[in-house]
Amino acid sequence: MTEADLPALLAVADVVHPNYPEEPAVFEERLRLYPAGCLVLERAGKPIGYILSHPWHYARPPALNSLLGALPDRPGTYYIHDIALLPEARGTGSVTPLVERLIANARAGGFPNISLVAVNNSAGMWARYGFETVVDPALEPKLRSYDDDARFMVRGERP
Repeated sequence: MTEADLPALLAVADVVHPNYPEEPAVFEERLRLYPAGCLVLERAGKPIGYILSHPWHYARPPALNSLLGALPDRPGTYYIHDIALLPEARGTGSVTPLVERLIANARAGGFPNISLVAVNNSAGMWARYGFETVVDPALEPKLRSYDDDARFMVRGERP
């Protein structure tokens, strides 16, 4: 991902996540802080999806549409902030290599786990990749800020 990709990726986000809007500054900051975790999926030269991911604190997902400021000195998880695929990219197997790449990035970085907040009824898809829902009452207020279906999910060791 490059800064030049951001306008097209924001358009993807508008289609995929209309209920979870994020300012361009969120995308810009994630790219600046951790470019290795920001990826674009293209078909015929057109962006059809993206990933935003970065090291973070375990069980402390960032609030929606918020800036991080900096990455933690001692992260406890590799956090998947967002995977967004346009409808035409879904069901094509496109997500599998992306998730496998994230898992490889997390292993290479020595992270004990990968975590995310599943939205848009995606918990079943994440479960196919070994993610499990973590029920923690302390996380409930943040999860409800997304919607009633949001789930905190983890793949790997838990502290």
